[in-house]
Amino acid sequence: MLAGLLLAGIISLMFSSERVAKGVVEEFYSHESDGDFADSWKLLHPFMKERFSKSAYVQDRTHVFIGHFGAETFTYTIDDGEKLEGWKMEKGRSPFETAYKYHVSQHYKGKYGKFSFQQDVYVTQNEEGEWQILWDYNQ
Repeated sequence: MLAGLLLAGIISLMFSSERVAKGVVEEFYSHESDGDFADSWKLLHPFMKERFSKSAYVQDRTHVFIGHFGAETFTYTIDDGEKLEGWKMEKGRSPFETAYKYHVSQHYKGKYGKFSFQQDVYVTQNEEGEWQILWDYNQ
């Protein structure tokens, strides 16, 4: 009985919402750092996909990061997450019941030397219950 409860607790921790959400951020930036923008786009929340068609997203990311900056790949760090309740992506949107906020730093080496970008990334569930990426567009 005790072993069963212990196992259930371990499984619960392994598949906690925060762990799954961070895994989505890690998968997203793994695709991005490989220049696989089509697969990273698939991890965007439908609200983000309203802003960027797949072809526009892939073209923009390739143009900016590879074309302009001359960076073919990058490394990244993801800070520990923060659970948010009632967060909104932008004014006029309904709040999400639960979202996780992660601070991501991307580190590049390109034709203009070394540089970094920092961005807060949000993860919440879509209508099907899948955890997906959002960015903050609040003023």
